[in-house]
Parts: sequence; C-alpha cells; structure tokens
Amino acid sequence: MPQNPPAEIGFFDRILDQLQGAPVDSFVGAFTVLDILIVLCLSFSLALVIGKTYQATHKGISYSQGNVQTYVLMAVVVAVIMLVIGSDIARAFSLVGALSIVRFRNAVKESRDVGFVFWAMAVGMACGTRFYLMAVCATGVIAAFVFVMHRFNFFARVVRERILLVEVAPDVDPEALFQDVFSQAFHEHYLISMETVPDSGNLQLAYSTTVLGKFDTSGFLAAVRALNGDLKVSLIEGQQQLDL
Repeated sequence: MPQNPPAEIGFFDRILDQLQGAPVDSFVGAFTVLDILIVLCLSFSLALVIGKTYQATHKGISYSQGNVQTYVLMAVVVAVIMLVIGSDIARAFSLVGALSIVRFRNAVKESRDVGFVFWAMAVGMACGTRFYLMAVCATGVIAAFVFVMHRFNFFARVVRERILLVEVAPDVDPEALFQDVFSQAFHEHYLISMETVPDSGNLQLAYSTTVLGKFDTSGFLAAVRALNGDLKVSLIEGQQQLDL
C-alpha cells in the first residue's frame, strides 16, 4: 500500500518551484516570487512619489513625517492584501472581517489628506492586481494634477476676515470711540467677546472684522492706539488658514 510523502517534502518542493518560477495556486493564487518582488518594489516606488508630492505641496503647520510614511506603508500593504486575495471571494470576506477589528483614533486634520489616503490605496490595489501600467500612469498623472493645483494656487480666495483685539478704559464707549476708524477700514465688524484685564481693570474687546480693499495694517493700528491711549492693540490675520 503506497504511503503519502512527508509534509516537509511537499513544503520544500513548493518553495523550490516558486524559486524556479513555477506558479503556485493552492494558497495565494497563480504568481511567482518574481511577481511578489515586482508588486512590492513597484508599490513602494510609486508610494515614494506620493509621499514626495505630499511633502512638496503641503501648506500649513501640521506637517507630519509619520503621516507621509503611513501613505507609503499603506500602498505596499494594500498591494500585498490584493495579491493575497486574488479572485477568491471567501478570502476577501475573511480579510474584511480580520481588518474590521482595527480602530483608528487619529483625526484627519486636513480634508486634503483623505485624497492622498485614497491615492495610496488605489496605487496599492493596482499593483496588487498586477495592473502595473495603470499604477504607473495614474501616479504620474495625479502627481502632475496636484503640482499644477499647487503651482497656480487653484481655488484660493483673498482672506479679508480679521480678528481685532483692543484694550480700552472701563469708562469708555468703544463704538463711539472707534466709529470713524472702523467705518474707514472695515466693511463690517462685530463684537464677539469682552473681558476684564486683571491688573489694570481695563476691558479687552475682540472684534470679528472684514477689511475694505487695500488695508494699511500699520496705519490702522497707529490710529487705534491714538484713540485708546496707546493701550494694547492686536490684529490677527489669516486665522482661517491655520490648521491647529
């Protein structure tokens, strides 16, 4: 009666077949070691392009090196996942169930980052399914689109909103005191907060303002200081562009 060969022999034969380029489809679909290396190297190279594009076009103060490295790892890992799944529906559902236990606690600070997340995922999926030309072309074209939007500053708008902080004596009517200066400098202004300065007992007022046309910041601050007795005056510009 014939005996089955040891499991160890079958395992090493399988490894030898992969090294020789023979496709293996019992576990992970029909691909070779060369296919794996191509998928990993190509997805990593294209992800580096995504990372450099993000680094070169990022604006603001919340740049994170770890965030960019995550995009690179995401593209490579998604490529591996797609290679493992292949066309097996059961395997796809099992991976979805396994990955559903992962919970992410970090909030996305910029909506633009979501686009880079999907970009990295799309490149990883294209590489993992061995659509290499699509992955390369998509990475190059999308990177060009991002650089064009960054270079020509698409969809930008002139920010005219300002926050004005001004300190006045407690017995002063600020609306009457600053009426002329505000009417010449602002299209509209609203008092949004009022608080007492502990040491002096003065009032610190915060206004939300919209400036008119060309705005002379230094001249405006000098005019306000001349009216409030040279007390503290602060004008916060571009507060809407800060991503804190």
